[in-house]
Amino acid sequence: MDWTLEVVILPVSDLTSAIEFYRDKVGFNLDHRTTNEHMDVAQLTPEGSGCSVVIGNLPSQQEMAPGSMRGLQLVVADANAARDELVGRGVECSEVTVFDERDGGTFFGFADPDGNTWGVQQLKVRGEKPLIPLDHRGRFGDDA
Repeated sequence: MDWTLEVVILPVSDLTSAIEFYRDKVGFNLDHRTTNEHMDVAQLTPEGSGCSVVIGNLPSQQEMAPGSMRGLQLVVADANAARDELVGRGVECSEVTVFDERDGGTFFGFADPDGNTWGVQQLKVRGEKPLIPLDHRGRFGDDA
């Protein structure tokens, strides 16, 4: 039986500002924003990821303080290029640090406006072998 992690609930103080940060600065895809009498939430997914973040006012989010998530991790094929891209979009990032010369030992980090922190790990193999394969049109997933 496969057990897949597909959503992480992320506590933020302002939904609109958080959407702008994750979509416009970090580059996540805005999958949807759902606003009704029960909720105001958005789901965003990093390109190539099978896991999304959900932000907004779900009961589980209201139990966590905005900015209380630490060490969420993204993986990229080239840490320097990823950092340059984020810095170019106005995201403050730490310097790239090599903890181990082997693939997987290079990291940098950033935080969202609320203080939720992210680590970005370099795995060069992701450039050759993505977790979610491209379809025949060069897009991620089966129904892209």
